[in-house]
Formats: sequence, C-alpha cells, structure tokens
Amino acid sequence: MTVAYKITPKQRTLFKEPFGALIQGTFEETMAKMKQLVTSEKPPIVVSVGDVVSRNLHEYKIHPLLTVIDGKFLRNQPSPSGADVDTVRVVNPQGTITEEAIAAIKEALEKKKHTHIVVEGEEDLLVITAVLYAPLGSFVVYGQPHSGIVVVKVSAEKKAEAQSLLNDMKSFEKLNKQKTV
Repeated sequence: MTVAYKITPKQRTLFKEPFGALIQGTFEETMAKMKQLVTSEKPPIVVSVGDVVSRNLHEYKIHPLLTVIDGKFLRNQPSPSGADVDTVRVVNPQGTITEEAIAAIKEALEKKKHTHIVVEGEEDLLVITAVLYAPLGSFVVYGQPHSGIVVVKVSAEKKAEAQSLLNDMKSFEKLNKQKTV
C-alpha cells in the first residue's frame, strides 16, 4: 500500500462542507428526490461512497455501478438482483488516498461492471477520486451526516475542483523527502 495523498489540517474543515448539491430530508425524501434526478438527468454512471447511502440507494432500486464502502455500518452490501458484481478490497487509511484505492476506482469505472470496493480504513476522501475518474454527467453520491445526501454531478469544473483538492493535499512522497532533508 502506497499513500498518494494525505489530507492537510486546513482541508479537514473544508471537507465538512458538501462538495455537490445537498439533498436534505428523511431517507424517503432524499431517495425520492434522488430517483427523480436519476430519471430526469439519466447519468451514465452513479457512484456511491459510504455504507448507509449505498444501502439506501440499493433499497430504493437505484443501483450504483460503483459502490465504495468501508463496511463499518454494513456487513453485506446489497446488489442489484441478478447482477454479476465484482468485489475488490483495498487499504486506505484515515485521512489518505492510496495508490491502490485510486487504481481500483479507475479500473472499476473503466470496466463499467457493477463493483463493490470494500475499504479497510476510510472511504470518505475517495469521493474526490470518483469525481476525477467518472464520466462527465455521472453522479457521485455520498452521505452528509445528520443532513441528507450530497449529489456531485460530474462536470469539467468539478473534475478541475477535485484535481485542485488533490494538488493541495500533501503528497506522502513529498512529506517523506522533507523529513530526510
């Protein structure tokens, strides 16, 4: 496992703000609004990041092509009935994005096959990677604690914003070089 990026203390507060459109409400309200969005906008791919939002989407018959979970809230991630689903396990420690996680997301999105990525560690920051590699027009969905769900509609602007966030994150390699100098 190689850490590619590490969150900076300054970014910790920044990442508490929604990266996309916040849909507030109960499970039923947020899922009904999400279903309307998917029906009206027809995204090429839906990606979910997080156990609870992933389970809720599946229960509401919105089946993300890619689901990224850490398994802390879910033991068995539901799958679309009759679907052939790949399960990939990666290590991604808290506050980091690993090369392994980046490669798994990139590969899953390229294959366009239902995939569950199960993260040992933390999956939250992988929203950035999903936005960076998902096709334009895709939705990346994650939970906003105590508020609802956040839907990021992948656009050139959101991809640039994701890349900028990664550029601002401390590269683990840079940190190691600074320590040895």
